[in-house]
Amino acid sequence: MKHAGPAALDQLDPLLARIREHDELREKSRGCFYLKAQSFLHFHEDPDGFFADLKVGGEFERFRVSTRTERAAFLKRLAAELRPA
Repeated sequence: MKHAGPAALDQLDPLLARIREHDELREKSRGCFYLKAQSFLHFHEDPDGFFADLKVGGEFERFRVSTRTERAAFLKRLAAELRPA
């Protein structure tokens, strides 16, 4: 599974815009987000769709983000990971 290229990121742009609303994240390159100087979130594309790799508990976990429903669920999970413990 390859990292999402420019065309894939164009399709994910509405999702990226929502992610950018989280001030604690820094987008080092398009679609690659860092939290406190550590890689936290990036995207992949594959014939099966689009996927986000989100750091959960210190390890990356893959989430499918191809549909509107999947993206909404992912945004909730992202917000939960950013909440202070």
